Order: sequence, then C-alpha cells, then structure tokens
Amino acid sequence: MTCEELNLALAVKESNRTQAIDILGSIVKREANNSDTEETRVREIAIIELGGLLAKGGLADELCGMIKYTRPFLGLVSKAKAAKLVRTLVDLFLDMEAATGKEVELCKECIEWSKLENRTFLRQSLEARLISLYFDTKCYTDALALGSTLLRELKKLDDKALLVEVQLLESKTYHALGNLPKSRAALTSARTTANGIYCPPKLQAALDLQSGILHAADERDFKTAYSYFYEAFEGYDSVDNPKAVTALKYMLMSKIMLNSADEVQLIITGKLALKYSGRDVEAMKLIAQASHNRSLADFQQTKEKYKAQLEDDPIVQAHLDSLYDNLLEQNLCRIIEPFSQVQVQHVAGLINLRVEVVEKKLSQMILDKKFSGILDQGDGVLVIFDETPTDKTYETALDTIQNMGKVVDALYVKAKKLT
Repeated sequence: MTCEELNLALAVKESNRTQAIDILGSIVKREANNSDTEETRVREIAIIELGGLLAKGGLADELCGMIKYTRPFLGLVSKAKAAKLVRTLVDLFLDMEAATGKEVELCKECIEWSKLENRTFLRQSLEARLISLYFDTKCYTDALALGSTLLRELKKLDDKALLVEVQLLESKTYHALGNLPKSRAALTSARTTANGIYCPPKLQAALDLQSGILHAADERDFKTAYSYFYEAFEGYDSVDNPKAVTALKYMLMSKIMLNSADEVQLIITGKLALKYSGRDVEAMKLIAQASHNRSLADFQQTKEKYKAQLEDDPIVQAHLDSLYDNLLEQNLCRIIEPFSQVQVQHVAGLINLRVEVVEKKLSQMILDKKFSGILDQGDGVLVIFDETPTDKTYETALDTIQNMGKVVDALYVKAKKLT
C-alpha cells in the first residue's frame, strides 16, 4: 500500500503539489516497522521527495518541523544513509534562504543530535554549514572560532573536500573583517588542498570568485580579477547556480574599473550572459554608461534606484566609492582648468554638489598634489597656481659631483698600480 501511495505522489507532484505533499506527509508520519526493509526504503524516498516539494513551495516552517520529527526513523537506517538524509534536508532548508530566523538554531540542534548519535562526519559537515550561516549573519568571531576547531579535526582525518570548503569560508570571513593577508593565506591553502582532489564545479567556482574578489581588493588588479570572475561565472552557469549572476556582476564591475565601460554592452549581449538579464545586470549597465559619460548625476541616480543591487553588496560598494572619487576628481579638474581664481560656490553649482563636499574634495586634491593651489576659506575662493617647472640645476650638479668622484677614485687606483 505504501509503495502504491509513493508512486501516486510521484505521479501527481508536478500537476498537484498540495496532494503530493499530503500523501508523502502521511507516509513519513506513520509508525516505522523495524523488520520491513521495503517500507523503510519507501520512507527514505518519501522523506527526500517531501523535503524537495516543501523547499520548492517555500514552506520553510513545515520543512523545519519535518527535519525534527524524522529523527526517530533515522535510527532504523545505516549511519551513512541517516547522514545523507539529514544533510540533504538541512541543505534544502538553508538553500531556501527564507530568513525565518531558525536557521542557526536548527543547525545547532542537528549538530547536538549527531554528537549524541556519535556521527562524526555528519557533525563536521553540519558544522561547516553553521560556519557559512555565521558568515551570512555577520557573526564573524563565532565563524572563526568554530572554523579553527573544525580545521584541526579535518586535517587529522584528511577529509580534503570539506577542508577546502572550511578554508574558503575562513578566507571569506577574514576578507569581511578587512584582514586581507590572512584572507589570502586561507585561500592559498584552500586552492592547494583543492589541487589534490576532484573539485565539484560549484566549489571550484566559489574558489575562483573569492580569488577574483581578493585580486580586486588587495592589489587592485582588475584584469586578473576579471579572468577569475569569468571562470567563476562559467562554473556556476554549468550547474545552473543563481550565484552566476553575482559573478557576472563582478565581471562587469571589473571592466568598468579598467575604464573599459564600452565593453560592458558586448558582455551583456553575449550568448552566456543573455539569460541572466535582470536588475543586477541593468544596474551595472547604467553605472558603465555614467562612467563613460563622466556623469556624476547619472551615477548617483543609478545608485539610489538600484540600492539593493549596488550599495547592499559590500564588494561592489567598495569599488563604486573608488570609481565615484575618480569621476569627481576628473570633473573638478575639467571645471577648474580655465580658471586662475574661482569661487568654490560657483564650482559646486556647475557640478551640482554641496559646497562643503566640493571644498573637502578640492583640499584633498591639493594635498594629493593633483593640482597646485590654495583654498581661501575667508573669501570662499580657490586660487590655482600655474605649474612651475622644477629647477634641475642642483640635481644635475650633484650627479656631476658623484660622477667626478668615481673618476677620481678610478684614477687613484690606476696611479697606485704604477707606483
């Protein structure tokens, strides 16, 4: 009877999801029979199928409840099967990103259960997911503390696949804290470990994405970063992972930072990128146009309109701030170029920014020696000096004296040999 019900649920799961959930739920909730292996096998399939349907339907609370009430059944199957069931259900729940607030609590409960059942590999796998949750919820101290403990265990057991995952999470956490040297060291360890094993496309793409982020942040090498982002995009695209959009967004950002904004349109209309068109891609396209036109007004409008896609992403936000500074400097230099003396208020009016903002930026540019001048704050005037050619007489005289000294030393050595 149970087998027939399962077949019926599988047959109607596409056309009538609610009916399939009800049938599968009734199978899962039944009392387990220890001796009936066929019934146990059917319940295993029913649990996985029900978890998948609840995840697709966005029923996070129901899935969370199912994970808890299936625990007694896990004692009837082998440790390997039980570990697979728990990990699959937890992954389904966490991948929903439903933000129920129960994610960390559920993960901790499953870890405690695995400790009581003495299931080491399952516990370590769940702890890796907990580190990921800590990172997502910005509990960086907790993530590093758990990560260092888990890394020591994994190195002893030589579980390289999970080791790469944890080292990558450690690199992300250090980067979020602004500790770039430690982030780079953790990523190097992860890539070294990954070279010795088969790396699934999703994990390899995550490594490439982090490499690109560090190249862009640490060395500001956007050319190399673009190559890594492209590899990550192809990797995520091959497994239809939604993070492909993030990789594509970072690719476009790299092109903008390389002053190749005109290439953004070519990438967007490419065969691979076409299916990912949406708000993220549109936001980067408008930023590229603003950068190309050197328009601060368009730049600010785009940032406000696409706040979730731009400002809420810390990686993009950091580089957009740098791009805005460059655009502002270029615009200010263009405006003040014809003048020898100009009111700051007039400059602010031409660039459509507050006087205080323009004054602060001009003083910073003077200190950075972007141009020669002074700010007369009493009169609110910027005085620009002509570039005075540097007198190289002293430098030339010093070079001549040094060279003469070398000649005298050489002549002295030769004269000494003759005597």
